[in-house]
Amino acid sequence: MTLDNARPVPPGPRQSIELDSDEALRLLGSVSLGRIVFTRHALPTIRPVNHILDDGDIIIRTHEGAALTSHTRQTDGPGVVVAYEADAIDPDTHLGWSVVVTGYAHLVTDPNELARYRALLHPWVQQTMDYAVRIRPDLTTGVLLTDLTDVGRPAGV
Repeated sequence: MTLDNARPVPPGPRQSIELDSDEALRLLGSVSLGRIVFTRHALPTIRPVNHILDDGDIIIRTHEGAALTSHTRQTDGPGVVVAYEADAIDPDTHLGWSVVVTGYAHLVTDPNELARYRALLHPWVQQTMDYAVRIRPDLTTGVLLTDLTDVGRPAGV
């Protein structure tokens, strides 16, 4: 069986505009779903997760058996290197934005912070999420995909 779900690119000139890190983080904070990338058994692993942005840090919740929980638990120092990606790209127009953050992830261990994140961030899955992971951005990049008539205005914002 062959599936053809590729949509044709709408006509018109397009361009990709680099976003500064402040605008990229602002856009990332405007959505609640992203993808975390980390190393598991020496291979890249990607998981979709919901998040909040808290004072420039990305916060996700996780559970006891999650690979990310054990991975961040086993580290000392600044944490484990991860990448985090979020986007908002229209499937019909192919316009929008994409942001990638690279930084260090570590478990949130302060009970007050953990209680606060439990109140603010509700998991999308029916599973007990007793842990939170904080990602401190070290490098933030973003790209705006726009047509030439919308230069200077981020799509979807």
